[in-house]
Amino acid sequence: MGIARGAPTESLPGESWTVDMTDRAATSEALAEITERFPINGIVNNVGLTGHQAVEDYNLADFDDEIQVNLTCAVQTVQTCVPQMKREGFGRIVNISSELVLGHFNRTGYTAAKAGLHALARTWSYELGGHGITVNNVAPGPVETEMFTQRNPVGSEQRNAKLAKIAMGRIGEPDDIAGAVAFFMADETSWITGQTLFVDGGSGLGGTGLL
Repeated sequence: MGIARGAPTESLPGESWTVDMTDRAATSEALAEITERFPINGIVNNVGLTGHQAVEDYNLADFDDEIQVNLTCAVQTVQTCVPQMKREGFGRIVNISSELVLGHFNRTGYTAAKAGLHALARTWSYELGGHGITVNNVAPGPVETEMFTQRNPVGSEQRNAKLAKIAMGRIGEPDDIAGAVAFFMADETSWITGQTLFVDGGSGLGGTGLL
């Protein structure tokens, strides 16, 4: 099951909740209902909201929204679900971060929030490891999602510049990220925790710069 700001465009293997995740109370209400109805042994914190403003022009209300969606929602989800995981002695938590934590122009709130996920994974690994719960991050590079395609249309100069920096010579697909998430979710990776895996086709090898 999952929570998202809009209804899923494809069928999911479970139920979905449509929630405005900038609304902390609504997010908590949805999480409470989910944990009351279903056993939870795995979490993927995969939400994203980003602006595109220079720091001197940055609207602090936008900052609050970006921190809420990209970071606070992850804390809310883990707080709600971890008691079940502790009782079962097993759990997998994967945060979807971003290669932009390596540095990027005009992304004050987004990079701060995504970098926060890296710190939380290390902190939660200490707190939860004794209960059989692992916590890791997947940091994608450019991936063919709705948000990416809107900002980087096929054939645009900006898209071509991003593509030129990717060692593998292509934009990533959602399945590329799903494979990394599945790796961290597996029983066989029970001794890997507190780590960040960059899944970016090599685009972050030289930093992210102006693109």
